[in-house]
Amino acid sequence: MGARFRGLAVVVVVLVVGAFAGSALAQWWQGPLGSTLPVGPRSDTLSGERVRVEVLNGGGRSGMARAATGQLRGDGFDVVFFGNGQARDSSVVFARTDQVERARQVADALGIRTVLAEPDSNLYLDVTVVLGQEWEPRPEVGAATNADSTPWWDVRRFFRKRPGQPPRADERLVDPGTDDDGGA
Repeated sequence: MGARFRGLAVVVVVLVVGAFAGSALAQWWQGPLGSTLPVGPRSDTLSGERVRVEVLNGGGRSGMARAATGQLRGDGFDVVFFGNGQARDSSVVFARTDQVERARQVADALGIRTVLAEPDSNLYLDVTVVLGQEWEPRPEVGAATNADSTPWWDVRRFFRKRPGQPPRADERLVDPGTDDDGGA
């Protein structure tokens, strides 16, 4: 009886460790190789050093500079500062050195058309971005293309609303943020 119990305990421990290892791998696995590549231009294409960028929110909406910083860092740029700037209607990218190509790379990464050369040797950066009211962050690639973003172990994915089947008024089987009913 004791040997059987030990054997069963070993099997249970191996299954639990395997479940934890599978969960860890599922969280860090990025999917196909194409989904891990950056969407915008890389900052290291001009030289061996990274482009130093300052991002200022002049659009008046909270979180704009933070969103732009995330995009730029994801594209390989070195954002050394982000914060608030003077209010602007349209976005502009300033080249702070004589290398305007770096400012054009940053502008392309954020979808900004206006690039101005205003060198300032007192600043320890290459580019200043001032976001205007019209600027919108780039939509996340993974969020739009991955329809089933729930973890493999979450049983709620089996209870999703079926197409063409209206939900009953007294019952809700999914979280409000996970179903596709258009926010109704």
